[in-house]
Amino acid sequence: MASAQWPCLILALLSYLAASGFPRSPSRPLGVVDSIEVYSTKISCKVTSRFAHNVVTTRAVNRADTAKEVSFDVELPKTAFITNFTLTIDGVTYPGNVKEKEVAKKQYEKAVSQGKTAGLVKASGRKLEKFTVSVNVAAGSKVTFELTYEELLKRHKGKYEMYLKVQPKQLVKHFEIEADIFEPQGISTLDAEASFVTNDLLGSALTKSFSGKKGHVSFKPSLDQQRSCPTCTDSLLNGDFTITYDVNRESPANVQIVNGYFVHFFAPQGLPVVPKNVVFVIDVSGSMYGRKIQQTKDALLKILEDVKEDDYLNFILFSGDVTTWKDNLVQATPENIQQAREFVMNIHSQGMTNINDALLRGISMLNKAREENAVPERSTSIIIMLTDGDANVGESKPEKIQENVHNAIRGKFPLYNLGFGNNLNYNFLESMALENHGLARRIYEDSDANLQLQGFYEEVANPLLTSVEVEYPENAILDLTQNTYQHFYDGSEIVVAGRLVDKDLNNFKADVKGHGAINDLTFTEEVDMKEMEEALRERDYIFGNYIERLWAYLTIEQLLEKRKNAHGEEKENLTAQALDLSLKYHFVTPLTSMVVTKPEDNEDQTAIADKPGEGPTDAEVTPSMAYLTSYQRPQTPYYYVDGDPHFIIQVPEKDDAICFNIDEDPGTVLRLIQDPITGLTVNGQIIGDKRDSPDSKTSKTYFGKLGIANAQMDFQIEVTPEKIILRNGAAQSTFSWLDTVTVRQDGLSVTINRKKNMVISFGDGVTFVVVLHQVWKKHPVHQDFLGFYVVDSHRMSTQTHGLLGQFFHPFEFKVSDVHPGSDPTKPDATMVVKNHRLTVTRGSQKDYGKDVSSGTKVTCWFVHNNGQGLIDGVHSDYIVPSLF
Repeated sequence: MASAQWPCLILALLSYLAASGFPRSPSRPLGVVDSIEVYSTKISCKVTSRFAHNVVTTRAVNRADTAKEVSFDVELPKTAFITNFTLTIDGVTYPGNVKEKEVAKKQYEKAVSQGKTAGLVKASGRKLEKFTVSVNVAAGSKVTFELTYEELLKRHKGKYEMYLKVQPKQLVKHFEIEADIFEPQGISTLDAEASFVTNDLLGSALTKSFSGKKGHVSFKPSLDQQRSCPTCTDSLLNGDFTITYDVNRESPANVQIVNGYFVHFFAPQGLPVVPKNVVFVIDVSGSMYGRKIQQTKDALLKILEDVKEDDYLNFILFSGDVTTWKDNLVQATPENIQQAREFVMNIHSQGMTNINDALLRGISMLNKAREENAVPERSTSIIIMLTDGDANVGESKPEKIQENVHNAIRGKFPLYNLGFGNNLNYNFLESMALENHGLARRIYEDSDANLQLQGFYEEVANPLLTSVEVEYPENAILDLTQNTYQHFYDGSEIVVAGRLVDKDLNNFKADVKGHGAINDLTFTEEVDMKEMEEALRERDYIFGNYIERLWAYLTIEQLLEKRKNAHGEEKENLTAQALDLSLKYHFVTPLTSMVVTKPEDNEDQTAIADKPGEGPTDAEVTPSMAYLTSYQRPQTPYYYVDGDPHFIIQVPEKDDAICFNIDEDPGTVLRLIQDPITGLTVNGQIIGDKRDSPDSKTSKTYFGKLGIANAQMDFQIEVTPEKIILRNGAAQSTFSWLDTVTVRQDGLSVTINRKKNMVISFGDGVTFVVVLHQVWKKHPVHQDFLGFYVVDSHRMSTQTHGLLGQFFHPFEFKVSDVHPGSDPTKPDATMVVKNHRLTVTRGSQKDYGKDVSSGTKVTCWFVHNNGQGLIDGVHSDYIVPSLF
C-alpha cells in the first residue's frame, strides 16, 4: 500500500551570522543579510520512472571585512536518502563520504566534545528531516553548498506528489526550482501550485508543460516578484510549492529494464472494489480526553459516510476494559450505519489502556465471521487500531502483546496501527503492524488530526485485489524485492525490482495474480528487450543507472523494515546486507553516516550527517541530555506558575529556564496538569485586578483558585486565597490560611503552613506546593492570589499533559544567535524547540517556592505569544469548562 510521501525536497535556506540577528535596515543592499549575500539558490529535481534525484545548490558571498558564519539548512523527506554533500570555498571543494556509523562514531564524538558538530540531520515536523551545516567564511570569500538526495516516489491517492517548502529568508538574485520528469509510460497529468503567491503572480514566474513521456516545471521569480510588497526588502517566498503528476495506464503493468536491472510497476484500474470486513479498535482511555477523543469521533463519523453497503464492520473500545458496539460484525446497511453514528457520538474517555485484550477481541471477531461464513466469501478483512499511549493494564509487555497478536492473526489479514501523538512506543506499534503485513502511521496532535485519520482510511477504503503475487520466469531473476502483497488498494501502486541472471535475455515475462471482487485475475506483461531498449533511448534525458539505484533504494528500505522484527543471526544478516548496499550506493541510512571534513579556524573540522527515525531508540543517533534525564537525573526538574500567570520550566541539564505567560480573561479555567494514569488533575482559575479602581492602568491576571483532584482516590482540594476545602467522596473539610495543620490518609499528605503555603504529596514521587500571596487589603489595584509549584513529578506517567504537565517529559531546546533586543537590558535570541524556531527574550521571574516573602530571582528565556511554538497546540486548547 502506498503511504503519503513527499518525494522532492523542502528548502528552508537560512543564511545568517550566528552571533547576530539585527533587523534589516532599508539602506542595506538587496539580498544581503548581516553581510552575507545569498546570490543563487537552485533546486533541481530529476525524476525518471518515479525515482527522484534531487540537488540543492546555494551560493553565497561574505560582503563583510571580517570572517562570518554561514549556515545552510535543507528540509528533505524522511523517506529520502542523502547521497552526497559538497562544500566549496574559494574554488576548493570538500566532499562528503558515506561511512559505516560505527566507523564514523569516533569522529562524531570528537566533534561533539569540541562543540563543533555542524552537519546534522534531525526530524523536522511530520514528514521531514532537516539537514544543517555551517562554516566560517573569510571576508570577501564565496561558498557553495550542494546537497544531493534520492528517493522512490510512492503513488498516493492516484498521483505522485512533490511537496516543496520554500523559505529563503531573503531576496535571492537567482532563485529557481526546476523539475524534469521522464516517464516511459507517458505523463497523463501535471500540475504545480504555490501557497504563498496569487495565481496571477505564480503564472508569470511559473512554467509547466508535458508532452508524451516528458514533463517540465520551472519556478523562477524575479527580485521584484520575490518582494512581500513593491517597496519591501523582505521575501514573500515562504510556504508550500507543490508539483503533482500521474502516468498513462493503458496497461495495468509496466516493466522497464536497463543494464541488467528491472523494475515492474503494477496499478490496475477499473476493477470492482472488494468488500471489506473492518474492525476499528479505538483507545478511549483517560489520556484521550478532550480534543483527541472529539477529533477521533469526528473522523469516525466521516468514515461512516464513506463505508459501502457491501462492507461489514464493528467498533471495539478499550480503556481498562474492552467494550464492543455489537457482538459480531454487522453489514453496513443504512439502518446499521445510523446506529453506528449514534454509538460513535456517545463515545467518551476514561480509565487505563488495555491494548492486548482489545486487539485479541477484534481478531477473534474477524476470524469467527470468516469461519461461520457470516461475511462474503470474496471479502477481505482488516483491523485498524488507534491508541495514544502504552499498555498499562492486563498484558502490558510489548513483546508479549506482539506475540499474542501474531499468533491470533496467523497471517490472515493486515493490522494497521495508528499512534496518536508522541507519548507512546511507536517502535512497538510499527513492529507489530509490519509483522502482520500492515503498517503504522503517526497521527500528529494538531487541528487536522481528524483529517489525518480520515486520510488514512481513504487509503485502505478500496481494495481492488487481495493475495497479490508477482511472478517471474524460474531461475531468471536474482535479488528480488518484495513480490507478495495482501492487498492492492485503488490509487496506490505495487513496485517490484530485481536483477536479471542473463543480461542478454531477448524476452521477459511477468505475471501478477490476485483475487478480485468477482473472480481471480492474472495480468501478464511481456517485454521485448529490443523494443525496450528503443523506448528507453531517451533515458539519458534524466540520469542513466536509475533502475539499479531504484532497486538498491527499495532493497535497503525493505531490509531495514524486516530488521525491525528480526533477532540474533537473522538480524545480523539483514543488517550486513543493508549496510553493504548503503555503502556501495553511497546512501545515508540509519546504518551509515556522511562525514564532511571542512576547514574551521585553520584546522580540520568533522561534521556528521546521520539519519534519524520515528521511534525513541533513534535518540541514540544524536545523544541529548534531554532524553538521558529519564535514566540519569543530575537534578530534579522544577516547574511552577506564579504572578501574572508566569509559567517557568527550569531545566537543570541546561542550567537554564524557559518561561511564558498566558493572557486570558478573568474567570477562565486552565488545565495545568492531567495524568490519565495516576488520575491526577490540576486546574487553575484566573482572576484580575480590582476593576473598579481608578488607579488601575494596565490590568494584570493571576490564579485566584486552584482545583487539585485525584480521580482514583475520589479526592478533591479546592484552594482560594481565603480558604482550603478538602473533599473525600461525599465528606468535606474546610480550613483557613490561619491554620497550621497536616491531613494524612492512605497515599496522601496535606500540610497547611499558616499564611505561607500548603504542601500536597500523593505518596512518594508527586509533590505540589501552593503559595499564598497576600497584599494590603486596601490596595487600590491588586488582590490576593496563588502560586503553584511542582517540586516532584517523577512518579507521574509519560501520558501527563497540560500547560505544565507536558514538560514533565524530556524535551530538547537550543538557544543561539543572542543579540540586542528592543529593551537594551533584555537580549533576544533564537530558540529551536519542538521543531519550531522562535524569537525569545532574556528576562527574569521570581521563585517563591522556598522564600514566600521576597522570593529568589530566576533568569529565563521568555517565549512570546502565549507560549506558542513551545506548548503543544495553542493555549486555548487548555481552557476547560470548570475547576473539576
